[in-house]
Amino acid sequence: MKDKAEVVVIGGGVNGLGVAYWLAKKGLDDVVVLEKSYLGSGASGRNTGGVRQQWASKYNIILARESVKMFEKLSDELNFNIMFRQTGYLILIWDEEELEQFKKNVKLQNSLGVPSKIITPEEAKEIVPPLNIKNIIAATFCKKDGVLHPLALVWGYERALKRMGIEINTFTEVKDIKVENGEIKEVVTNRGNIKTNIVVNATGPHAPIIGKMVGVDIPITPYRHEIMVSEPLQPILDPMILSFKHGLYVTQTNRGEIIGGISTDEKPGYDIRGTVQFAERFSRAIVEIIPQMKYVNMLRQWAGLYDMTPDAQPIIGPTEGVHEMIQINGFSGHGVMLNPISVKLVAELIVDGKTSIDISPLSLDRFKEPMEVKEKLVVG
Repeated sequence: MKDKAEVVVIGGGVNGLGVAYWLAKKGLDDVVVLEKSYLGSGASGRNTGGVRQQWASKYNIILARESVKMFEKLSDELNFNIMFRQTGYLILIWDEEELEQFKKNVKLQNSLGVPSKIITPEEAKEIVPPLNIKNIIAATFCKKDGVLHPLALVWGYERALKRMGIEINTFTEVKDIKVENGEIKEVVTNRGNIKTNIVVNATGPHAPIIGKMVGVDIPITPYRHEIMVSEPLQPILDPMILSFKHGLYVTQTNRGEIIGGISTDEKPGYDIRGTVQFAERFSRAIVEIIPQMKYVNMLRQWAGLYDMTPDAQPIIGPTEGVHEMIQINGFSGHGVMLNPISVKLVAELIVDGKTSIDISPLSLDRFKEPMEVKEKLVVG
């Protein structure tokens, strides 16, 4: 392991690997990536890979819009198939109050260049024939949304970084970060120390632990979220279906498995064990929405962590009081879908000193002021 690097990236998920990739692409290749377990062991490898632009806050929409554009070309760029397919997101609407809110959401999305639209229950059933539309009054749909294989994204970045000669150290845990007069001097790990002046904190729900090492409070709270997958079936479900009434999302993989999750009452913490309560709640909800699911065998379930911020929007940018400590975390369960543009912006900040999109509203400093906008469309 190197004992000196221009940049140390902490976190071996899609955001840490993606930042390293873009730094190298921009010519800064004296970079070391540190991961305390295996690559993709955290949230990056524990999600369904959904990619949607249908958000309620401006910056989540912008980041998602730009990420979709990049995802469309990323398999070719990485020379690795991330299995991105644009089969759309279908969001079910159950009452008039919800409909009015989604009309506002679609108007904002359209104003920012996202081609979402309100559709009728009958049009929703044309998209998903097995859908039970008895109690649905409308839906929204964006055909440019889609899904990818999250671990394929991890592997694609990893292979690209190896071709670029970037050092990746797995099973290497950061124990401390030495700071003098607001300047980073050294990263201390279980395998030795690395002298550096620039650190990227891409550790998702563990970001507050890294923050404490430099005396910075990062307002991220970890919450367990679970996912279940079925036996493989013939294709019956193209888009990702969302129901905020149930807190449910579900789609079908390339291999035919039904995969999805649902919101449950969780206490903050790092517990990622599965629960019977999740399995029961998910099963009831999916059968209500697609009745044929009652005949399907669910094979396994697992859990990961959402890194929730107070406004459910990511933290991207510098850290006041610690020069060259860069944050990219707090995606509130949506780090994969907002990945490509977010990692590019961090690399721009480090190499160019400026970004192609203004990220100041996403800075850590924003939490010093009363919250202006909270993202309402977090599911799962």
